[in-house]
Amino acid sequence: MNVLDGVTFDVLEGEHIGLLGKNGAGKTTLFRIICGELYPDEGQVVIAPGKRVGLVAQMPDYPADYTGEDVLKDAHRELYAMRARMEELERRMAQDTSAAVLAEYDRLSTEFIRRDGYEMDRLRNTVANGLGIPDVQRRQLFSQLSGGEKTRMNLARLILEDTDILLLDEPTNHLDMRAAEWLEDYLAHFRGTVVAISHDRYFLDKAVTRCVEITGGKAALYSGNYSFYVAEKERRYQEQLKRYEKEQAEVRRLQQAADKLHLWAFMGNDKLHKRAFSMEKRIEKLSTERPDTERKMKGRFSEKEFQGDEVLSLEGVTKSFDGRTLFSDLELTIRPGERIALIGDNGTGKTTLLQILTGRQTPDRGIVKRGPAVKTACLEQVVHFENPQRSVLDTLIYDENYQPQEARDRLGAFKFSGEDVFRPVSQLSGGEKSRLRLCILMRGDINFLILDEPTNHLDIASREWIEEAVEDYAGTLLFVSHDRYFINRFASRIWELENGTIRDFRGTYEQYRAYKSAAALRQQAEKETVRSAEPRPQKQKRETPRSTERLIAKLEKEIAGLEAQSAELDALAEENATDYEKLMEVDARRAELAAQLEEKYARWEELAQ
Repeated sequence: MNVLDGVTFDVLEGEHIGLLGKNGAGKTTLFRIICGELYPDEGQVVIAPGKRVGLVAQMPDYPADYTGEDVLKDAHRELYAMRARMEELERRMAQDTSAAVLAEYDRLSTEFIRRDGYEMDRLRNTVANGLGIPDVQRRQLFSQLSGGEKTRMNLARLILEDTDILLLDEPTNHLDMRAAEWLEDYLAHFRGTVVAISHDRYFLDKAVTRCVEITGGKAALYSGNYSFYVAEKERRYQEQLKRYEKEQAEVRRLQQAADKLHLWAFMGNDKLHKRAFSMEKRIEKLSTERPDTERKMKGRFSEKEFQGDEVLSLEGVTKSFDGRTLFSDLELTIRPGERIALIGDNGTGKTTLLQILTGRQTPDRGIVKRGPAVKTACLEQVVHFENPQRSVLDTLIYDENYQPQEARDRLGAFKFSGEDVFRPVSQLSGGEKSRLRLCILMRGDINFLILDEPTNHLDIASREWIEEAVEDYAGTLLFVSHDRYFINRFASRIWELENGTIRDFRGTYEQYRAYKSAAALRQQAEKETVRSAEPRPQKQKRETPRSTERLIAKLEKEIAGLEAQSAELDALAEENATDYEKLMEVDARRAELAAQLEEKYARWEELAQ
């Protein structure tokens, strides 16, 4: 069986493509073929000459003593080699001022500046901070980092390399929201080509402009982001279904006519057989298969009616771990019917807080009160079963007291069929375990549902099914998720856990993002006001929007002047290529101008925001 069967599509320079398809459709295999790790049985991959391809999933072999910082610096290995050669030439020029030596130095110096050689440290810090790579990981041996940390470090290295074609295999899997948003912003300004495999639909909406779906070994093309793909795929399905139904009606008409002709032929007119056979040939040409659609899981949460004003309340809840306070003095109340998203960076204590709410951990201080009629169900981030050696079917029969046929029917509704039901639970993937746990949870009468990263191990089809099940659930919902598409669809209240406290916002995720952006702008404006109030040699007016525009215009003039000076120095360096002392003077001035330009650019960006 061919994983890929005649996949054909073009990617234009600068396009951002989302590569979609079910797990096992061949997406990662296609990436490995593009990178040259695998060779296709037929066909070919053509990459434009001179274009460099970088795959995030590829992990180069690094020396055993390489730290995370060494891996990041490896992105600029050519620039470091160039700088070492320039330093060698500088020492040599103290005695040798031949035209060849000076010309090589000038060529290397110009190329070093063109490729932002003097900006290496700043760029490395910007990318590492944007992707949430802390200093402690940068100092740690690369071999000792976790798989997710290595992937994030490798992504940072590829971004710093300024690769022409970026192949991203689940790039947001190990990123928190802030880092994912930084990556989306980076890709929005990235001029190169991007092909991304992702189950993060929010990322696909923000980062790609065209979708390619691998289905049945073929490629189906969609000229838009993920939301466009969903609508267009449904439109194509409905169109194909109408065409199929129309053809089936024509098949039935022709078959009835052919049957009559055969009957009349037996009554003495053999020529009618020929006409009947002709109709049957037309039927063969019209006999197309019914358009296939993803078989959805069938299930919904059973709900228990809730009586009371409060589902749960926290009073002064505090928790520390290894001497670090995760959160302190939390005062929160959950009311019936609310849908709350608990968000925050990795390691802030979200899962610990859920465990306190479900009674699996106790707070160091404070109390958690639950309503008297509350019945809670929780889907953990890492699903465990008491008897993992049991089969999927036996888990329902013996652990959940199902009748055998009832268990088979229930599992079938959750896409466990055939031999799948006899597999030991221990052999299931993370996504399959989550699906089995949901199969069990959705049977019980519950009114308070807690989900910890419910879409973490699932493909897009499974995520959409969970969303349909949650959509039908009318009880109270509290969930932790990095899936911004899921959050934006369901949350009517946001809890962001940060610096040991929870910011409580009533509204959707998009409204919360807008609120935070406005707050950041207000904070920036307050800083500018404080700066303008500080004593200065000359009295300055408080900045207003109009004065800010004037400042931006002034900065743009200054930047243009510095860039003109830089161009003049480049010309001066060419004119004095054989004058060692003059060349050193010009290089020093160019470095000074580069520093001034960096400061002006930073100030311009600050004001422009």
